[in-house]
This record gives sequence, structure tokens and C-alpha cells, in this order.
Amino acid sequence: MPDRLVRDFPLFPLRIVALPHELVPLHIFEERYRTMIGECLEHRTEFGIVWAADEGLRAVGCAMEITEVLERMEDGRLNILTRGTRPLRIVDERHDLAYPAGTVEFLRDKDEKPDDKTVAAAHEAYASLVEQATDRKPESDELSEMTAYQMAATVDFGLAAKQGLLDLRSENARLRLVTRLFRAASRRLDFIERAQARARSNGKVRFS
Repeated sequence: MPDRLVRDFPLFPLRIVALPHELVPLHIFEERYRTMIGECLEHRTEFGIVWAADEGLRAVGCAMEITEVLERMEDGRLNILTRGTRPLRIVDERHDLAYPAGTVEFLRDKDEKPDDKTVAAAHEAYASLVEQATDRKPESDELSEMTAYQMAATVDFGLAAKQGLLDLRSENARLRLVTRLFRAASRRLDFIERAQARARSNGKVRFS
């Protein structure tokens, strides 16, 4: 049985993937989406961001709450800040309303306990990446509370990787995936740093 079905849920197809806990700024300019966001603001309700990929709209997206209206322009355009809340799946689409909408199911994870070793590996890989990228080492108390979504929401992954996280209904599986993604990002940063150092020394980069 579906966890929870909501009809006529507002949907915002975009060329991005949003994750729970991720902060996403949006510029709202089309009339239909200005109407949609206006209703969400009036009723304090969520809308869904779904990836409009080249091959079509993905079924699994992320519900978003509007946390702040950053700017209202005289012509009706808006700049808003939104935050991801929970994953959803589109069950059916509607195209006869003032904006895109559909029946959605809010998705729950499997009933499982996160594995301690899997959690530790993900936290270690994330802390290493953050320190490498920002020179700031996350505090252990801060790390201990972070889920896979919370860590991934602060890193700029590719769209396919983020969609892969949204599609998983297991926290352990998400932790294993973000561990691989964090380690791969660290390797890329390390290569860039070595390449820049090499370029400064003689203008050439060796790939061997």
C-alpha cells in the first residue's frame, strides 16, 4: 500500500535535482509558476522539484518548503529560497490546472538500523572532503548527527548521482553511495591541486 497519496500536488520540473535538507534558491518568472508559488506561500504548503532530464521527467523528486522570499519585483517575478523536505514519487500527472501538478506518494525508507561501520566510513570520507575543500574540519558532534542526505546536500554532485540518492529507500545504501562519491570528489580535488602545482612549476601536467 502507498505510504501517503496527495492529489493535485504542485510540481516544478527543472534541470536540477534537489535533496532533502538542501537549500535551493529559485528565480520564479513564468506566470504558471508565479501562480503556484503564490498559492504555496498563501497556504504555507510544499511543492515538488522533479528532474526534467533529457529522456523525460523522473518519477522520484523532492518536496520543497519555501523558507524565505528574497525579493519581489514589480512585474511579479520572485526570488525565493527553498529547502528540501522529503522524497516523493509521481503516481499520476495533471495538465489541466494553472500549473503542473499530480498525485504524489511520499516515500519512506526501509525499516532498518544504520550500520555503525557504514556511518563511520561516510562521516570520515565527508570530513576529509570538507577539510580538503575548505580547510575547515567538521566537529565530531556536528558529524555524528548528519545523515547521508544532510551531507550530500552540501556538496555539488552531478545530477545522476543526486538522483541515485533520491531513488534509494535505504539509509545504509545511501551512506555507501555518498562514501564513494565523497572519495571520488577528494581524488578529483587532489588531482586538480597536483595539476595546478605542476602547471605553476613548468606549465606541463603529467598524467602518469
